[in-house]
Amino acid sequence: MPEAEHDPMSAIPEAMPILPLRGCVAYPGLLLPLALGPSTATQMLEEVAAGDGWVGLAALIDADVADPGFQDVYPIGAAARLQRMWRTSEGQLQMILQVETRIELLESVQDNPYLVARVVPAPMAEGDENEEMALMRQVTRRFQELFEVSPQFPPELIAAVMAGEESKELVFLLTSALSLSTEVRQELLAASSTREMLLLVLGHLQREVELAQIGASLQAQVSERIGQQNKEFFLREQMRLIQEQLEPAGDESPAIADLEKKLAAGLLPPEAEAEAKREMRRLKQLPPGSPETGMVQHYLEWLGRLPWGVTQGHTPDVAEARAILDGDHAGLEKPKERLIEYLAVRRLRDQRGLPIDDCRVREPVLCFVGPPGVGKTSLGRSIAKALGRPFVRVSLGGVHDEAAIRGHRRTYVGAMPGRIVQALARAGSADPVIMLDELDKVGADYRGDPAAALLELLDPEQNHAFRDHFLDVPFDLSRAVFIATANTLDTVPPALHDRLEIIPLSGYTDDEKVAIAQQFLMARQLRINGLAANEMALEEASLRTVIAEYTREAGVRELERCIGALCRKSAIAIAEGKGPLEYGPDDVRNLLGKARFDAQNAEQIDRPGIATGLVWTPVGGDILFVEAAAMPGRKVLKLTGQLGEVMRESAEAALSFLRSRAEKLGLNPRFFEELDLHLHVPGGAVPKDGPSAGVTLSVAILSALTGRLVRDDVAMTGEITLRGKVLPVGGIKEKVLGARRAGIKTIVLPRRNLADLDELPEAVRAGMRFVPVDAVEEVWDVAFRDTSAIAEPEGLFEAQPRVWICRSPLPYGTVKGGKDERKGKPPRVTSVAWEGNGRSRIDADQS
Repeated sequence: MPEAEHDPMSAIPEAMPILPLRGCVAYPGLLLPLALGPSTATQMLEEVAAGDGWVGLAALIDADVADPGFQDVYPIGAAARLQRMWRTSEGQLQMILQVETRIELLESVQDNPYLVARVVPAPMAEGDENEEMALMRQVTRRFQELFEVSPQFPPELIAAVMAGEESKELVFLLTSALSLSTEVRQELLAASSTREMLLLVLGHLQREVELAQIGASLQAQVSERIGQQNKEFFLREQMRLIQEQLEPAGDESPAIADLEKKLAAGLLPPEAEAEAKREMRRLKQLPPGSPETGMVQHYLEWLGRLPWGVTQGHTPDVAEARAILDGDHAGLEKPKERLIEYLAVRRLRDQRGLPIDDCRVREPVLCFVGPPGVGKTSLGRSIAKALGRPFVRVSLGGVHDEAAIRGHRRTYVGAMPGRIVQALARAGSADPVIMLDELDKVGADYRGDPAAALLELLDPEQNHAFRDHFLDVPFDLSRAVFIATANTLDTVPPALHDRLEIIPLSGYTDDEKVAIAQQFLMARQLRINGLAANEMALEEASLRTVIAEYTREAGVRELERCIGALCRKSAIAIAEGKGPLEYGPDDVRNLLGKARFDAQNAEQIDRPGIATGLVWTPVGGDILFVEAAAMPGRKVLKLTGQLGEVMRESAEAALSFLRSRAEKLGLNPRFFEELDLHLHVPGGAVPKDGPSAGVTLSVAILSALTGRLVRDDVAMTGEITLRGKVLPVGGIKEKVLGARRAGIKTIVLPRRNLADLDELPEAVRAGMRFVPVDAVEEVWDVAFRDTSAIAEPEGLFEAQPRVWICRSPLPYGTVKGGKDERKGKPPRVTSVAWEGNGRSRIDADQS
């Protein structure tokens, strides 16, 4: 090796440019060839070549750093002299550096365009010369052993070792030839003394010798088992044997070590802990390339992610909970009162130390049922806020696979835990508030019934040991609070329904919508659209205009969309330099365009056979029109308008009742023998069903038969029996609110539903008239108009134009008139009408 002609320690300048090395460490006494492409380093080296020729070499801590600075290089490096530099025909800069001595980088002097640092020499401390010579001989001897087992080193290095050279430069040259990481090479360079450096090199050489011997032995073993043609199998077998040899040394991947620490630190129950240990032993025995390795590691990662025994809830304060619910929601008084009861029971139970395992104090599963947009999900968030627990939402809409709840078994490729376990992992707590959203939209198919999987989940007798198919170990869900939401309970299985405590949420009144808009919706939409609170304002009259003319819903989602549209239009005006803005009703109409709904949606009834009913839908209450038409025919009752089976039966029951009471009504008992009736409910694309339209159907049929007009400001609801009794129905609050939105002022309802009116706010009841009835006959006194408003039916008996007019009702079978001109027989009465309490037309055969 070339010797320096001068003392490098004294010749080193105080500051020198630093060349960062990627994946390389420069050792003193060696010649270092380098090749560089166009970069700031080339500029630096050209300036070094023109100057004193000194350059500092320091390895990068992270080889992936794009633009390294002083903090990105190791503090111990080497000083080198530029011996030769030239450019190739491709423009690449090549050079040879003579590494002189070790240096320490103290501080940065310059960062751009290249790094310059203040340095000081850092020679290694010298020790006992004899001891160092003995260590050097041990190093050369171990290298000779390594060369005999694995002769894969440069000929120059082998020649130097065989010649018996013993120097620190030779040790550095040997080190550069070994397969060591940059961190290990830097550790050798940064050794405090020559003795420490030699001991480190000797240890790594010893390890390389042992690995080379093991590799040679393994290669011999594998060669005996397989032939030359099975190279792929040879490599896999070699990997397996290497893993077996390294196993006793305790070598394992950092990921497995971290996973083992996480599982050991968790509060796993005994069964889960035993399963985790068994799978961990199995994971350590599997070769890294095995397909099962990823599966087992995936399983153990999920075991480690679950919050075993971790709780975050606190004892709720009732006053605080009431303030939270009132602050987050306007209206919904009964649901909020039930939630306050629920939280008060929890507080008393926690204060008095009642055990959670006592079946008498198990958590009820609340189920909020109501139309969309009334605040079901936000109520769940408020409960979680009051309890101090994390809130997670599990959407069940459209779920058809049982595995979505219970998870997939690990035998399947890509198996995952179910949504409940995933929700627990997201919550990070074993006692979260879990909302099962859209419970009524769960379906079943050949993959199983998810609703059946929910039975165990929601049963307090079983969910303390809930088993997910993927985990296959019990998890205690008894501390979690489950809340379900649904738009309707019709599709919820009875067994699941039995586990739920139903809390109905009705639609909002106009006053409640105005309060919600003022307290919540306006502020949220202003924030979303980048507006300040004082830049846009809506008068109360403007909000009522939006509610009456642009929304027709039970909740407030469409109302919020309209407010958002007004905010976006305000954003345009404010961006153009206008504002602040305040909108009145006319401004709202100009900005939102044509009204979507009439303020008075009730139809102007101008002919017989039309009646207004009330209907409950999953999105709130509404009005429903029933049309009836009578025409000559043969006892046909035709029903159209997408009517369900129950509604069809109501129509048949209404017709049968009218036929049974025909004489009392002044109708011919045989009027249906030569008559067809057609009942139609407009909106044929929307399915309709339920028994509550029975009263409305009977009024529409009677109106068509008698020619009497029904009042257009009256709506009715109630189930009818063959005896004419009016039975109670559900959804009274939603129906009344729907009628109010449509401009209906008088509502006929079953007397047994009077108690349901208590759910209505006083402001709603004060502006409406309610008529309770027990029998259908009572409905007619309210539903039909006065005789002065009767309109003559058109075209009802065009094929039989003869009409007999009587001043008073006559006994059936008594007819005034002459011969039938067409048949020469006694006249056949086509209809009978009388003046008095309205005109009536009756189709009958009488002689």
